[in-house]
Amino acid sequence: MEFFRIKKDIPFMRHALVFNIISLITFVLAVFFLATRGLHLSVEFTGGTLVEVTYTEAPQLEPIRSALATSGYPDAQVQNFGSARDVLIRLPNRDDLDTAKMSERTMATLQSVGATPELRRVEFVGPQVGKELASDGAMALLLVIFGIVVYLAVRFEWRFAVSAIIANLHDVVIILGFFAFFQWEFSLPVLAAVLAVLGYSVNESVVVFDRVRETFKKKRGLTTPEVLDHAITSTISRTVITHGSTQMMVLAMLLFGGETLHYFAMALTIGILFGIYSSVLVASPLVMWLGVSREQFMKPKKEKEEAVV
Repeated sequence: MEFFRIKKDIPFMRHALVFNIISLITFVLAVFFLATRGLHLSVEFTGGTLVEVTYTEAPQLEPIRSALATSGYPDAQVQNFGSARDVLIRLPNRDDLDTAKMSERTMATLQSVGATPELRRVEFVGPQVGKELASDGAMALLLVIFGIVVYLAVRFEWRFAVSAIIANLHDVVIILGFFAFFQWEFSLPVLAAVLAVLGYSVNESVVVFDRVRETFKKKRGLTTPEVLDHAITSTISRTVITHGSTQMMVLAMLLFGGETLHYFAMALTIGILFGIYSSVLVASPLVMWLGVSREQFMKPKKEKEEAVV
């Protein structure tokens, strides 16, 4: 299925150096912000107190957030849990208050907002648990990257594997750079979005690389840059359909999903936009500069031995 078909190949590789300079500048800025500002980690990583309450009628969450911010918890996370009447509150650690005092203060703040809620449970998440979650998340990220490299190396060739993983890491670092620059909260859902972006970006790279291999085998009169231009141009319609549909769904979560899904959808939005750019305009030039050629895809013909009479 195609929305449109471009008859003349667009010369993307003619401007490959410009695209990669833009990517390099963006990548360096993201690393700079990560090094200087760091990530604003959520309660899951830093530790804190979880308070679960239930109401007789579904409450408005925004007044609860405002009241908690006024009482000294500007970083409190408030979201529905299970149903619209159940509310889960995550509070960061404070040195001057223990878990019991924090829960008492939280209940007093909730009572000042309106209806009196019923306390269901109070749990304390220590810093050690947060460190384990951070290390497990980093390990999951490394395992995904390793799996992608092995898959691409088996399916294509090492040049494609190296190019794709550089492009995918480019997307991940830029997402983290955005969260570091704006000091958006980095939580477990955001980490899940980063892992999803890795798989999403590599899918686009595989589609383009598959068309490159196919073009090398079928069209013999084209140079390597022309083959890459043809592969990218012939997959543009597919890219518009796939990424457009995904982006509409992610934008719906971003605009109407509430605070709970806001940063998850924000990470996906950034990842999809930069994933399109890197898969097409970062990975392909890297493949070209690493020296991909038609000979690498052509199997040598075996000469038949004549029978000796």
